[in-house]
Amino acid sequence: MKAETPHLTRMKKWYGGALVSSLFMLLLLRYGFMKNPVEESYLMNPFSSNGTNPLEWVRFTAPPALQNPGNASQVISIDAIAFSLFAQRNLSKGEQQSLLTWNLLKNLINHSHALPNGVEAIKEAGSAWNSLMDSIEEEKLGYVNDNSSRKAKEKQCPHFLNKMNATEPKSHYKFRVPCGLTQGSSITIIGIPNGLLGDFRIDLTGEALPGEPDPPIILHYNVRLHGDKITEDPVIVQNTWTIGHDWGEEVRCPPPTPEENEKVDELEQCNKLVGKDDNRTIRVHSHGLRLPLMGLQGVKPRRYFPFKQGSLFVATLRVGPEGVQMTVDGKHVTSFAYRETLEPWLVSEVRISGEVKLISVLASGLPTSEDSDHTIDIEALKSVPLSFQRPVDLFIGVFSTANNFKRRMAVRRTWMQYPEVRSGTVVVRFFVGLHKNHIVNDELWNEARTYGDIQLMPFVDYYSLITWKTLAICTFGVKSSPLHLNRQKFSFPYRASLLQTEVVSARFVMKTDDDAFVRLDEVMASLSRINVTHGLLYGLINSDSQPHRSTDSKWFISPEEWSEDKYPPWAHGPGYVVSHDIAKAVYKRFNEVRLKMFKLEDVAMGIWIADMQKDGLEVHYEKEERIFNEGCKDGYVIAHYQGPREMMCLWQKLQETKRARCCGDP
Repeated sequence: MKAETPHLTRMKKWYGGALVSSLFMLLLLRYGFMKNPVEESYLMNPFSSNGTNPLEWVRFTAPPALQNPGNASQVISIDAIAFSLFAQRNLSKGEQQSLLTWNLLKNLINHSHALPNGVEAIKEAGSAWNSLMDSIEEEKLGYVNDNSSRKAKEKQCPHFLNKMNATEPKSHYKFRVPCGLTQGSSITIIGIPNGLLGDFRIDLTGEALPGEPDPPIILHYNVRLHGDKITEDPVIVQNTWTIGHDWGEEVRCPPPTPEENEKVDELEQCNKLVGKDDNRTIRVHSHGLRLPLMGLQGVKPRRYFPFKQGSLFVATLRVGPEGVQMTVDGKHVTSFAYRETLEPWLVSEVRISGEVKLISVLASGLPTSEDSDHTIDIEALKSVPLSFQRPVDLFIGVFSTANNFKRRMAVRRTWMQYPEVRSGTVVVRFFVGLHKNHIVNDELWNEARTYGDIQLMPFVDYYSLITWKTLAICTFGVKSSPLHLNRQKFSFPYRASLLQTEVVSARFVMKTDDDAFVRLDEVMASLSRINVTHGLLYGLINSDSQPHRSTDSKWFISPEEWSEDKYPPWAHGPGYVVSHDIAKAVYKRFNEVRLKMFKLEDVAMGIWIADMQKDGLEVHYEKEERIFNEGCKDGYVIAHYQGPREMMCLWQKLQETKRARCCGDP
C-alpha cells in the first residue's frame, strides 16, 4: 500500500516547470497571433514533424445507444471469456516465456467476484487477448505486406501530440490519446471563454465497456463563470462518472468550507487564493500612481478566479502519483485525487465542450516504448534465460502497468544490471496486466519478446486488482509449471502429459514497484545477515495500522471488507521479501480457494501470513528501516517514487561513489 503523500521536492520541481512551460506557450501564442490572428482560424505549428502525426481533431458526437444494453452485457459469460483466455494458441517457445504464469492463474475465475472490477477485468482481458492473438496470427501467416510492416515499425504510441489550428467554430471536440496517460503526462489547453456565459467543460474519458453506451469519465472539469445552483460566484467543479455508479461526490473550488480543502500530491485541492479578494494594485490615469484595488472608492474589489470571459488562458492538466493537478497561467489552481478503478492509464480521449474558443491542445509526456532497432545496449538489457540447473537465491516480481514503457527501461538499465541479476542467481520479472487499447498491447507484446522479462497477466490492470499480481509473483517464484523441453513450436496451454518443472523455485520471493530503486546488494546482505529461511517477512513492517474508513480515500476499506479495528503486521509495498514456504503456502491456499482476497496487496500479504501463523507457522518479522516509502533518503535500501531520470541518477551515483546517495545531494 503506497503512502498517501509522495516526495514534496519532486512536486515543487514540477510546479516550477509548469510555470516555465506556461510562459513559453504564451510567447509562442504571441508569435502565432502576430503572424496569423485568431480570426483567421489558423495558427502556425512550430512542432510539426514527419516523425509524429497529430491525432485527428474531429467533432464529438455521442456514441449511439445500444438496443437493450442491459441484455448486451450478459451475452458473453465469464466462463466463455475464460475459455478464450486459456485456449490453445500457436505460439513459439520464445513467445511462451511471457506466459509462464498465465495458465497457473486459471483459478482467478473462482475469485473474480471477491475484488472490485474482477469480473470486468477478466472479460475485458478476453477481448484484448483475442485482438492481440489475431494480430500475431496474421503476422505469422504472412498477411502483413511490406507497406503495413513499415507502418508497424513507426511509433504507435507517440510521446507528443498537438493540434495548433483548433480555432474552427465548434462547440464539442475530442482529442484522441492512443496509449493512455502515465505519471508525468500533461494536457495543455489554450483558449478563450466566450459566448453568453463562458462556461466550459474538460473531460478525460476512457473506453466504454461492451454493452455500455457511454465511456467512464476519469476527470470531469467543469468551469462555471457565473456560478450554479449552489453559488452565484465563479466555481470549478470536479467529479467522475461511470454508468454503474453515476456521478460521484463533487469537489468544488473554492470549497464550501475551508475544512474541505484537502491536499493531493502535497498540493491543495483548491488554491486558497481562488475566490478571495484580489489585492493587487492598478495604475490610475496617466500620473503613474498605483493604488490597491481595495482602496478605491466606488470600485468593487475583484475576486481572483483563474478563468475570465474573453481572456486568454493556458491551462495544464498534469498526471501526478495520487491525482491530477491543474495549473492556469503558471499558477497551481486545483488537484483531484484518483478514484477507485478510474486511473490515468484508462484515458483515451480529451473532450472539450461549452462556450470556449479553443486555440490549441497539446499532450506531452505520453507513454511510448523505446525503438529496439536503435537501442545500442539491447543485448545487455535482455533477461538471462532461466536455467533449471542453477539455483535461484531471490526472485523479484515488479508491479508495472502496460504503458509504463519508460519505467521498465529505467529498471533494466539500473538495478537490473547488478551482477547477481546478470548471472541468474537473482531473477527479475515485470508483472503486467493487459491494456484495453490494442495499440498498447501490441507494443507490450513486442517488448516482452525483445527483453524476455515480462509476465503477462490474464486480466486488465486495475489498482483494485494488484493483489492478483502478488499471487502471480508467488506462483512464478515457487510453483511447478508445465514446460516443453524440445525446440519445436507448440500450442498453449501445454498438455497435461508434458513434464512438470519448476518455474523458478527461489529461496526467497520479493515484490517491488517499477518506480522503486532497489539496492540489491543490500537486500541480499540483509537476508544473509538475518539467516532465516522459513516464515520470514522482511521489509518496512507496519505493526500498528488501521483501515481507512473515509470513502474519499484511495485506500478506503469498508467494515464488510475488514471488520477489525487494526490490521495484522504487514510490510509496505515498495519492497518486501517472503521466504519460499510462505510464497508456496500462498499459492496452495489460492488454489484451495481459502485465501482471503483483499484489494490492498501489501496488507493482504500480512493477513495471509497472520492466518498461517494461526495454523502453526512460526513467523519472523524483520523490519528494515532503510526502505523509504516516500521518496529517497541517503543510505536507502529501497527508494520509492523514483521516475526514470531519478533512477538513472541514483544508479550513476552508486557506481561513482559506491554509496547510496540521493539525487539532488552534492
